[in-house]
Amino acid sequence: MARGILATSSAPIREGVSDAEIRAAWEDAYADEPFVHVLPEGTFPRTADVLGANTALLGLAIDRAANRVVVVGAVDNLMKGTAGAAVQSMNIALGLRETTALPTNGVAP
Repeated sequence: MARGILATSSAPIREGVSDAEIRAAWEDAYADEPFVHVLPEGTFPRTADVLGANTALLGLAIDRAANRVVVVGAVDNLMKGTAGAAVQSMNIALGLRETTALPTNGVAP
């Protein structure tokens, strides 16, 4: 297994909310975030996918039997950890592009 963190969390679905609305809410929330990507439906991240990248990948599953949305997230904790956050914050403070010097593509084979 490649280094990194693979986390799974879930939340209840409010009554009357459709699967499409759930997915759209997640996609809209992260649409302008250069380092957070919601994966296509049915796709889930692996730690290998983020190795060497300052990104967080999110995969969604909607479990209607349990009435919950399940989110699987992957990060390379050495890149998307405190060091990456420090560079990202410095970029913003200096008026640089937020993504300057921060890789968004993993290096997994």
